[in-house]
Amino acid sequence: MTSFRERRLTTQDGLSLYFRDYGDPLSPRLPLLCLAGLVRNSADFADLAERHAGERRIVCLDYRGRGRSDYDADWRNYHPMTYVRDIAHLLAALDLHRVAIVGTSFGGLLTMGLAALKPTSLAAVVLNDIGPDLVDGGFSRIVNYVGVDQPQPDWESAVSYLRDLLPQLSIRTDEGWQKFARATYRPGEDGLLHFDWDVAAAKPLTMQRSEFPDLWPMFRALRPVPTLVCRGASSDVLSTETFERMALAKPDLLRVTVAGSGHTPTLNEPDAAAAVDAFIRRF
Repeated sequence: MTSFRERRLTTQDGLSLYFRDYGDPLSPRLPLLCLAGLVRNSADFADLAERHAGERRIVCLDYRGRGRSDYDADWRNYHPMTYVRDIAHLLAALDLHRVAIVGTSFGGLLTMGLAALKPTSLAAVVLNDIGPDLVDGGFSRIVNYVGVDQPQPDWESAVSYLRDLLPQLSIRTDEGWQKFARATYRPGEDGLLHFDWDVAAAKPLTMQRSEFPDLWPMFRALRPVPTLVCRGASSDVLSTETFERMALAKPDLLRVTVAGSGHTPTLNEPDAAAAVDAFIRRF
């Protein structure tokens, strides 16, 4: 297993953010930045990082309120623009002027935001099961479950709960579900396992969904950037219609449909891993 450095960054408003730093910082290859889903964290990219850490530097961030990063006392700061500023600060602190980005779900939305605000920073992009139109049903499903903690007495119960909650995931082995559970829960002082995120992170999205901005201009900011989009074949967040519209808006867009997966592919599925790995190794 490839080791990684555990590092921290202090944000401009004083929070401490955790990130995993894989590979050689002096590698001449393009660095890779991994941005997780709405309440996910750096652990989700462990396998992807293992596959590429021998070739380049890979940085995997825990957003504020997730994983080992500090929680924000003001839930209003759990806002997409705050996350984009945090990411821009991370890139500046690490002196990373151009990167490839893998953005899963919400991380893909942040990637599109970066494309609009810091276009010269993006050299290549992988969007994992996300696009500029969000299916209401899938979006609501996610926001509803991430906003309420579901304590579990032990890891077996945590695995059972997640299997029932997320049957659309492509995880097929007990070992895989154990790994996923340990990236989703963490032990609390009360002896129970709790979600490894601040459930208040769902509040801004719940309140602002009706006023969600038009994301197509941000997607179009990716026109000059080589981009691959992965879609779970049964995704309830990225529809087939939006998947097709994205290709019309960006004719050089590379696309892969991941069989046996809903929202979101793990990027370890054979179809996804082959496409993503080949794409990343071009840069």
